[in-house]
Amino acid sequence: MVQEQSGTIPPVRVLLVERDARAAMLIGELLRAAWREGLVLVHAEHLDDASQELLDHGASCVLLGLWGLELEPLEHVRVAAPDVPIVVLSDDPTQEEGLRAISAGAQDYLLRSELGPGALRRAVSFAIERKRSEGELAHRALHDPLTGLPNRALFLDRLGVALDRARRTEAAVAVLFLDVDNFKQVNDSLGHAAGDRLLIVLADRLKEMLRPMDTVARFGGDEFTFLFEELAGEREAVLIAERIGQTVRRPITLNEREVEVTVSIGIALVSEPSVLPDSVIRDADAAMYRAKELGRARFELYDEASRRRAMERLELEGALRHALERSELRVHYQPRVSLNGETGLVGFEALLRWQHPQRGLIAPGEFIEIAEETGMIVAIGEYVLEQALSDVARWRQSRPGMTISVNLSRRQLEDAGLASRLASTIRASGADPGVLCLEITESTVQHDPELAGRMLGALKTIGVSLAIDDFGTGYSSLARLRQLPVDTLKLDRSFVGALGSEPEAAAVLGAVVELGHALGLSVVAEGVETDLQLAQLRELGCDGAQGFLFSGPVPEEEVHALLGYGSR
Repeated sequence: MVQEQSGTIPPVRVLLVERDARAAMLIGELLRAAWREGLVLVHAEHLDDASQELLDHGASCVLLGLWGLELEPLEHVRVAAPDVPIVVLSDDPTQEEGLRAISAGAQDYLLRSELGPGALRRAVSFAIERKRSEGELAHRALHDPLTGLPNRALFLDRLGVALDRARRTEAAVAVLFLDVDNFKQVNDSLGHAAGDRLLIVLADRLKEMLRPMDTVARFGGDEFTFLFEELAGEREAVLIAERIGQTVRRPITLNEREVEVTVSIGIALVSEPSVLPDSVIRDADAAMYRAKELGRARFELYDEASRRRAMERLELEGALRHALERSELRVHYQPRVSLNGETGLVGFEALLRWQHPQRGLIAPGEFIEIAEETGMIVAIGEYVLEQALSDVARWRQSRPGMTISVNLSRRQLEDAGLASRLASTIRASGADPGVLCLEITESTVQHDPELAGRMLGALKTIGVSLAIDDFGTGYSSLARLRQLPVDTLKLDRSFVGALGSEPEAAAVLGAVVELGHALGLSVVAEGVETDLQLAQLRELGCDGAQGFLFSGPVPEEEVHALLGYGSR
């Protein structure tokens, strides 16, 4: 093997594989004439020598002499260095040999009878550039452009390879599925550029956790996945998850603000190597959702209980997609009474139920989150509004003072077209806008106060009234609520539940009522179940109440019995 260097800086390293010494000498002279400087030329007579050179030092390009129509030398070189471009040298004037070589993976071919400095330099330079472009395209196809991490496709491929190895070695394989907690809040409050910066920093930190055989990928959005091989078992996977949580928690500076980030992690240990990669990802994802449900900033191991929950959730989601078209959704109504003067019925709150064909009547707590995550809540919310407005218009024919309250979800409040569609819905129902009260939970307002203020302002211009629901659960201040165009505070049932059992409960509730009144808001208590609670609420100056003491939620056909409700 002979190595020659021309110039002081060798940006191009050419490996010439040619068994004919005289031909190699001629080609070498032509290459030196073509480059003059910046060339490192290595000649190998035998394929084994060429393979060793590629393994030891690599090359910018291989010039491979072919003799006859056999392509074994080409395959030999491609196996040794799959990322190095190859230009074959052929004596076949029909060009068949060269074309077959390109089909087999070469970048170009040259006829020995047409070799010259210009032709060699063009062929070598074009082959290098073509291979580089192919490599960039392949990298982009398999890597996330923002973080540079492997993407979903590459991760699944590597997971498949790892599972194949596990079948042979019986080594433990684990997949960890990570989701950044409250990532949308960063985007909404600091901007998408800050959100991108956060993902880049997190990607760099997650790479710190890797051993040579491990993989971390950006699976999509704010989700990352880890592949760990050759683990000792469950305990090691748990320790890794704990270290990841600690690494991620280190403060990050975004727009000159220090932000602390947490992640929810699902862990799936592969117990059956025959399992498919998609199934492992599904299991880890289900465990991650369980971690979210249990409070975020934690990890959960996938187990049989997780499998059952995941399957039930999947089945429920599929059925929910058809619930509207099959008329399975029902609107029930719970009465709201006034405590000012005589206790009397003043309106109803619309509450959604799902009449499932197999499971019977399902409360919203079991399916509203699914509707939120999938976006189905927008169509479902419009259905509830249309039904409630239609019903209250009919009730007001006998009880003109009746009002209706409807809950708005976070997803609905974020919908820029909500106000205009709602105005159209009210006009179509023939109802006066004033009969409708829209309830937004305190946590929804807290999620993005600026957006909530804009959207509530737009809704207020329609003429509807607005209420903050579940007040007391989100730790917001009455001073902040004063900046919102709301009319009513609905106190969380925890305030009422403590009456009679906790001595300070009445004092706390009374202070909230007094402050609410000072801000010009009416105050309604939820969860009233006893006459004692009702009496104390009246003494504390509460304006209204609802709860099982008066009635639970009932279907529309039973409302007429409540419309005759007078006082108690």
